[in-house]
Amino acid sequence: MIDLSQETIYRYKQFIDWTDTLRDLNDNIWFSSIAEGKATVAEIISHLRQWDHYLLHTIIPALRTGEGMVFPDFDSFNQQAYEFARSGVTKDSMLDEFKQTRLQLVETLLAEPDIAAKHVTANGIANCPHTGTPYSLLYIIYEFIQHDIHHQNQILSVIG
Repeated sequence: MIDLSQETIYRYKQFIDWTDTLRDLNDNIWFSSIAEGKATVAEIISHLRQWDHYLLHTIIPALRTGEGMVFPDFDSFNQQAYEFARSGVTKDSMLDEFKQTRLQLVETLLAEPDIAAKHVTANGIANCPHTGTPYSLLYIIYEFIQHDIHHQNQILSVIG
């Protein structure tokens, strides 16, 4: 059984500690692809920031009004994040935006536990097809922790 509790939210917040260590990367590594034809470190952080922003500014307001969660087409959504990373935004600015957005999302989740735990649909589906777990924003956060770890491992493979 998956533990969907405040502990999940605190684990989500802890990722900030690791991303703060990326401030020491030189720009060659920051703009390095994790593998040929794949995203750069900068693009990955932009991608994570954009998903947090989407949860905070689109999903949470929808849940407050009784709607389900609707997620956009991943490829085009992620492409927007990659373009932002290539727009000239500095590493420190990107990391600051990621941190600020993640903290704001965590604070909102902790302040509104009923919204976070409420069983809702995700793109019209009530339960995760892989686990059978009823969807909630807290379950999405649990999945995003796994997503963070996946990207952390990709970045670590580049920075050594």
